[in-house]
Amino acid sequence: MIETKYLKDNIENIQKLLNIPTLRHFEARNLGKLLRLSKIREYNDNELIIKEGDIDPWLYFLLKGKIRVEKSGIEIGTLDKVGEIFGEMRIIDSQTRSASVYAVGKTICLAVDTSFPSKQHTSANVDGLDVKLDFLLLLYRIFAEFMSMRLRLTNEELVKAKKGNEENL
Repeated sequence: MIETKYLKDNIENIQKLLNIPTLRHFEARNLGKLLRLSKIREYNDNELIIKEGDIDPWLYFLLKGKIRVEKSGIEIGTLDKVGEIFGEMRIIDSQTRSASVYAVGKTICLAVDTSFPSKQHTSANVDGLDVKLDFLLLLYRIFAEFMSMRLRLTNEELVKAKKGNEENL
């Protein structure tokens, strides 16, 4: 894996993020926050991006290439659309990674570090806490949209599989 340092909050980088369909939901100021928590990661073919069972704070946006998702060594899906999110389940439910993710060919991702330092709720840092909460709410909105889309696709596949089973009986 080749990894950049944390990205800078500048107009050029924000404009690049606005080209990612998923990130069009963000305002420029929120994209700046996202940039400060993000790195660009480049992976080679079949390189491990996420390991099933791990605990880490990274959320990924696919920028280029394709990924393969495996559960217990069995391929359960692929993603190849620019802006698709993966690694979100761990961020939402705080459990271990539910699947492994591998690069298919050269793959480039925006990796977002979602581990915010815990701070006490004092008047000195209430503004900082509000900013973090606003940012997390935006992320969760995007998560919800993607999870709804994936659930709809899964439902369609389940119906096809059930119809196939009924025809074979």
